[in-house]
Amino acid sequence: MVAPVERQPSETDNARPAVTRRILIADDDGATRSMIVELLRGEGFEVQRRVVPDERERIAAALRELVAGARLVLTTGGTGVAPRDVTPEATLEVLDREAPGIAQALRADSIAKTPHGLLSRGAAGIAGSTLVVNFPGSPGGCRDGFAVLQPALAHALRLLANEATAHEQT
Repeated sequence: MVAPVERQPSETDNARPAVTRRILIADDDGATRSMIVELLRGEGFEVQRRVVPDERERIAAALRELVAGARLVLTTGGTGVAPRDVTPEATLEVLDREAPGIAQALRADSIAKTPHGLLSRGAAGIAGSTLVVNFPGSPGGCRDGFAVLQPALAHALRLLANEATAHEQT
């Protein structure tokens, strides 16, 4: 396991909390890894990644290790209906509380773009004070999923860190 990497906020970056972001890759698709890493780095964060085989116990063990030192863990792959797709089950073993709105929003966005979105079983939730989100294994699914998550991400991480937040009235 690699030691946590913290992004230090700049003086002009008061709105974004310092966050260790870790990615757990359940399948070894280099294009997907590159996509999600690029998206996170584009947000100004350093990223750690870890590749594990499509085995429920090993995914759950890796998640437990990663959430111990991170505020956000994103997984890619293993969310479909194939027999080897066990990332949601492994994630649910680790979560203290689910965040069903995140998983539902990711699926709704995916279904609007492809009928294959109906096959997504990704989970999302909280383990301790860490947000864990399962993304699909495809580069497009990661890109689109991150676009769905990104607008609420900083707020969610602040809430989980028990930091003061401003709520816009709608």
